[in-house]
Amino acid sequence: MYARPLFCTQCGQRLEERLVGSHHQKPVPVCGACGAVHWIDPKVAAGCLIVRGGEVLLVKRGIEPGYGLWVFPGGHVDRGETLEAAALRETREECGALAKVDGLVGVYSYPGRPVIVAVYRATLLPQSPEPYPADETLEVGWFTPEEIDRLDLAFRSCADALTALLGRPYVASRRAAPAAGSAEPDDDAG
Repeated sequence: MYARPLFCTQCGQRLEERLVGSHHQKPVPVCGACGAVHWIDPKVAAGCLIVRGGEVLLVKRGIEPGYGLWVFPGGHVDRGETLEAAALRETREECGALAKVDGLVGVYSYPGRPVIVAVYRATLLPQSPEPYPADETLEVGWFTPEEIDRLDLAFRSCADALTALLGRPYVASRRAAPAAGSAEPDDDAG
């Protein structure tokens, strides 16, 4: 989880927890001096499941969380960027692949987790280079549904998206760090 802010971004005074409005049930950080409310918004991530000839492109993460585990290429959405543009940018950054979005596979969020993940089915463009391991990637590979069964998947959202795409159940690796207060693997895709 992300740490709650301690000081106001507007005036620098210490924040306090308050209920805001009559319908909110969770306290949020509020500045007692200037009244600024510091909403704790989720982080949004997006990625692509690229399919070619019955195989799916996956990358082995070279960064935490999920170092050394397999996932679809993806990462955080920049402010002002569309989900689709972010998914394609992250795919290019992580494995050099140029792709086009074919449709939405699903949007994944989990109780107590700060990340919402949008996953798209995509196709390599004809001018795309063959995918390769870029800065945050240890390996890339094309895998059949049966081969994916033997991979250690980094995140629950990856397993859930593959399940939706391929119509068979997958689970995240037990080597993935569990979410705070949960036996489920963490889902801070990034």
